[in-house]
Amino acid sequence: MTGGLVQEYHHTVLPSIKPIDTLALTILSILPALIHLFRNPLNGPKGFLRCLVLCAFGSYLFGWHVHEKAVLLIIIPLCLLAYSSKSEARIFLILTTTGHLSLFPLIFTRAETPIKVTMMLSYTLFSFVGLGKFYGETFSGFRLPLLTKVESLYIWGLVPLQFYCDIIHYTLGLQQMLPFLPLMLTSLYCAIGILYSWLRFYYLTIFGS
Repeated sequence: MTGGLVQEYHHTVLPSIKPIDTLALTILSILPALIHLFRNPLNGPKGFLRCLVLCAFGSYLFGWHVHEKAVLLIIIPLCLLAYSSKSEARIFLILTTTGHLSLFPLIFTRAETPIKVTMMLSYTLFSFVGLGKFYGETFSGFRLPLLTKVESLYIWGLVPLQFYCDIIHYTLGLQQMLPFLPLMLTSLYCAIGILYSWLRFYYLTIFGS
């Protein structure tokens, strides 16, 4: 088994990234959060927790050889802020849904598919219903609680994405010709939601009340 070994490649088209590059990007990504925490000590534990989440975001997005499971380092502390404000609950719902689905390629056998889908659906439904009731919002058509129509459309888009990756791709017999297509689609689609959550949370931390 060599799947867990760290491997390095020199790209032909894309520029090759060096460890020093990721170190610089990681420091730059967390520096505003650290400065904001230093200048606003009266924000207390909530301010520290927000900074911790942003540091986890920075290390996950720009770190060197980051594993997919590292997204849990963002989700776990962020769940403590979900009941703090509606804005943070909104970001939490987007991040936890996309972040958990981004881990699906790690559980890749067909026998495990019903288990991972059932567990994620149960957790996601509980999160949306629970936070929706807490903030007095419910499902309205296809719009999910606390989310805008565009954000809801993005979350619903995870359904056909997973349907293609688990069923259609294999039904069409593309697993030999394009074996990494489901992984690429999952990574790209989930990256949009994670980056969006990072930008919104950074804005909320620096400029929010």
